[in-house]
Amino acid sequence: MCDFDVLVIGSGPAGTLIAASLAERGLKVGGLTATPVDKPWPNTYGIWEDELTALGLSGFLSHRWENTVSYYAEGEVKHDRAYGLIDKIKFQRYLLDRCAAGGVSWQMAQAQGITHQDLGSIVTTDVGVALKARVVVDASGHNPVFVKRQNRGPVAYQAAYGIVGRFSAPPVQPERFVHQDFRSDHLSDLEEAQTPPTFLYAMDLGQGVYLIEETSLALAPAMGLDVLERRLHQRLKFHGIEVTEVHEVERCLFPMTLPLPDLQQPVVAFGGAASMVNPASGYMMGALLRRAPSLADALASALADPQRSTQQIACAGWQGLWPADRLRKYYLYRFGLEKLMRFDEQQLKHFFDAFFSIPQDQWSGFLADELSTSQLVAAMVRLFMQAPNDVRWSLMQFPGQESQLLWQFLSLQAAQA
Repeated sequence: MCDFDVLVIGSGPAGTLIAASLAERGLKVGGLTATPVDKPWPNTYGIWEDELTALGLSGFLSHRWENTVSYYAEGEVKHDRAYGLIDKIKFQRYLLDRCAAGGVSWQMAQAQGITHQDLGSIVTTDVGVALKARVVVDASGHNPVFVKRQNRGPVAYQAAYGIVGRFSAPPVQPERFVHQDFRSDHLSDLEEAQTPPTFLYAMDLGQGVYLIEETSLALAPAMGLDVLERRLHQRLKFHGIEVTEVHEVERCLFPMTLPLPDLQQPVVAFGGAASMVNPASGYMMGALLRRAPSLADALASALADPQRSTQQIACAGWQGLWPADRLRKYYLYRFGLEKLMRFDEQQLKHFFDAFFSIPQDQWSGFLADELSTSQLVAAMVRLFMQAPNDVRWSLMQFPGQESQLLWQFLSLQAAQA
């Protein structure tokens, strides 16, 4: 006899969201967390407002900006699209309330081992408790407890060092959100020539408080946080700005090129454990919100048959999370990121100028992973046609993993046809 239909490991945004979604489908759900379930989440979650509006969740923004811009080779680019920060305390409470209403039973312990049987899996913890469920969902993050991935070589990471605080002068215009500022006047010629480009991500939080982050797009190995910290202060000094109060320091490091999990294993994953970070943008929160119902529906449908094995239930879950169309897009996104990682600063600036010149429904759908495969290919072709020659030439070169990633996409496309 199983303790639960589903045991969810992890109580971050991915874990609480999938636990709530599963419980709302009438399933008996258990949660296993290594930290208190109501411990505030440490990260800042930004998102384009229309992604939340489409889900009826725009009320969970703590801040929003209509004035959204970036800076590339041709100067200021106006995005004409509202951006916001999620009120993570309010949103966490909302998800935990949904979990409570659905009867999710949380236990605090560290998952240590797992044994799979035909009709269930047994998870053992560091406090000697054994929990049995018909299927386990691992939502424990980018370094998951149980989910297995193939080793595909070095992983590229996006890194950022940021400060929330007050400054001697506004580091960005009041009531403005700066998505990417690639201007590099603050760097010496030698620094520009010998080190990868970085950009400023910044926002006015109101009442004289700002968040500014120096960010590295994606590198393997990751750019050092000490380098990003130094560059952020160089940028401020160049503009004659000093930090007068530090409210919070942000140090962010997350993988952009994690290989896909083994989609045949008897444990399902969600969130970072399922490699759900969008390689095109580094964002994941929107994907969690949009894809949780598909995974929950797939698992609920499979669990409705009491004779379904754990392996069969997990396979149904993986299919719900990573259907063929999404797999094809994953390889296209990875292909695109490999290209960006080889661009120098000037090529990156030219690329982004071209990217944000295509129609907004294309670039916004591209960043949110809401385009179909055919729409994604159409957006990429349009971008290629509008890009300057230095970008086009680099896009046509295949010095690294690009050939393999493109072949994987074409193989899946041919199989589907």
